[in-house]
Amino acid sequence: MARGLLSGLGVRAGVALPDPPVRGDRLACLSVTAVVDSARHEWAEGHRRFLAAARDPAVADRLYAHLELVLGDLRRRTGSAFTLAELAGEHAEAERWIRGLLEEHAADGWATTLTTVQAAAFHLASRSATDYEA
Repeated sequence: MARGLLSGLGVRAGVALPDPPVRGDRLACLSVTAVVDSARHEWAEGHRRFLAAARDPAVADRLYAHLELVLGDLRRRTGSAFTLAELAGEHAEAERWIRGLLEEHAADGWATTLTTVQAAAFHLASRSATDYEA
């Protein structure tokens, strides 16, 4: 999962990183914190969009079914213990596997709600992270 996070920061696999500056650990920590904060904001916004869309009885059952599919697969991918940074790393690759999951298992209409369901699933999963703070 860390690989996805690093690629999200523009780091390629197999490429040696230069020695960090004197305060490198602090700078790296700030960079990861910024990525996690940005992801958490995106997930919270998506969760709000999900809840607003789910108020429509015509689509609520479909949305919740899609959310359950994505959450189940996300839990399988993260395991029972993960950090917010690891979750953000998984998020970097998520659209590809979520698209495949919904294409295979979901009924029509998933394409129009993919990003909202994705963000809502990650928002809900983030609450189980070992370093989650409200």
